[in-house]
Amino acid sequence: MNQEFDNVIDAICVKDERYKREAYEFIMEALTFTQKKFRRSKHVSGQELLEGIRQLLEDKFGLMVLTVLEHWGVETTEDFGHIVFNLVQNKILSKTEEDTLKSFQEAYDFHEVFRVGYKKRFEKQVSRMRNF
Repeated sequence: MNQEFDNVIDAICVKDERYKREAYEFIMEALTFTQKKFRRSKHVSGQELLEGIRQLLEDKFGLMVLTVLEHWGVETTEDFGHIVFNLVQNKILSKTEEDTLKSFQEAYDFHEVFRVGYKKRFEKQVSRMRNF
């Protein structure tokens, strides 16, 4: 990232101590990932971003996702919304009239998606390998 971005993130982290710097950096990475996933050059909705976040978290961290999120101070999808809107308030990201914190509320349960869901996908892969 560049120095200006680093300075803004430092200021945000001083003002709002809930989330670690890495969470902000991840959101920027997830935004780029989501724009590519949905073939958008600019804006994605909160729901689309949350889908990109989910997929990128699984791809990058696998079974460690919940540990990473806990370390970052992220407990729910709404926390991602707070991070995004901190970036909006500090002019790193922009928003449309339709973009609200509400679109990040209760989108999915971390335990259900990252523990139970991961286990189901893993079991399905093992089953396919056995049948091969």
